[in-house]
Amino acid sequence: MSSGRRLSPEERILWGKVAKSTRALPGGQADAREFAEEIAAMLAAEEAALAQPLPTKSPADAPAIDHRPADARRPPPSHQPLEKPVHRKLAKGRLPIEARIDLHGLFQDEAHDLLLDFLYRAHDRGMRHVLVITGKGSSLGSEGALRRAVPLWFSKPEFRFLISSYEWAARHHGGEGALYVRLSRPRRHP
Repeated sequence: MSSGRRLSPEERILWGKVAKSTRALPGGQADAREFAEEIAAMLAAEEAALAQPLPTKSPADAPAIDHRPADARRPPPSHQPLEKPVHRKLAKGRLPIEARIDLHGLFQDEAHDLLLDFLYRAHDRGMRHVLVITGKGSSLGSEGALRRAVPLWFSKPEFRFLISSYEWAARHHGGEGALYVRLSRPRRHP
C-alpha cells in the first residue's frame, strides 16, 4: 500500500538501518500465516455484515418532534448568580457572613451529608448568607473534587429549595475555593 509519498534519501537510509536491525519472531512463518488467515476471516466477516441492507424504520419508530417554543424546551438555569451589589458587600465585609463551613479533607459522601445538615440548620435559624469552603484541590492541574461537586449538589432537589443563589467568594474568603451562598427565606406557616 502506497500513501503516494516517496521516501527521501535520508528516510530510505534510516529505514534500511531499522530493517537490518530486526529479527524474525520465534515460530517463524507458520505464526505469520495463521495471523494473516485470522485477519482475512475478520475482514470477510465485516464485509459480509456491511453488504447486508440496513433495517428500515417505520414512521412509528421515529422520535417525537417537540413543537414547543425554544424557550420552553430549555432546562431551567442551574442557579441564580448572586447580585453584584450583594457579592461586593459580602466581599468587603459590609454584609455579614452569618456562618461558615470548611469541607477540606472530607470525602464527598461525608461532605455532602455535612453540608446538607449545615444548610438545613442555617436555613431554620433564618440565616441568609453563609460561606462554604471547598478548597481548590491539592494536586497540580486538579480542580479539586469538592470544588467541582458542591455546585452540582446545589442543583439537586434536596439543596435547591434551601439556596437562593451562590457565587465564588472573594480572594480573602477563599477565592475559587469557597462559595458565598445566599439561603432562601424560610417559609412562615400561619
